[in-house]
Amino acid sequence: MAKAGNPVEAVAAWIDGRLDLAFDENIKSDLRRLSLEAQSQMFAAPDLIQPAYEEMLKPLIEQLNDGLTRGVFHGVDPVSAAQSIQGVVWASTERHWAAADCERAEVRRRALQFCLRGLGVKPEITADIAARDQL
Repeated sequence: MAKAGNPVEAVAAWIDGRLDLAFDENIKSDLRRLSLEAQSQMFAAPDLIQPAYEEMLKPLIEQLNDGLTRGVFHGVDPVSAAQSIQGVVWASTERHWAAADCERAEVRRRALQFCLRGLGVKPEITADIAARDQL
């Protein structure tokens, strides 16, 4: 995210980072187990899970706030938007794990288009970023 030139690219970089983990053959099985455990503990011991979740979303929330200030994002609550973006990326990741036949580039393109559209990013900017290999 630090290399991003603007908040839109930073959001794309955050999504790329999550997808990098999901598609990394060396860690995805550990990540899947850890994620399932975190989900089960979210209700049993939210005080253990919530701080990590908030820390993961913190840089994304900062970029969403910056994008609102710059007028790049429109009509969004940064905390809710960050949680929604995480939800989209997580659902795509789970679908990939279940099917094991998804192409990373296609998962990325769909997640970026959905998330950036939801932030009010202009369609041409969304299309440009989604068409890039990776930021």
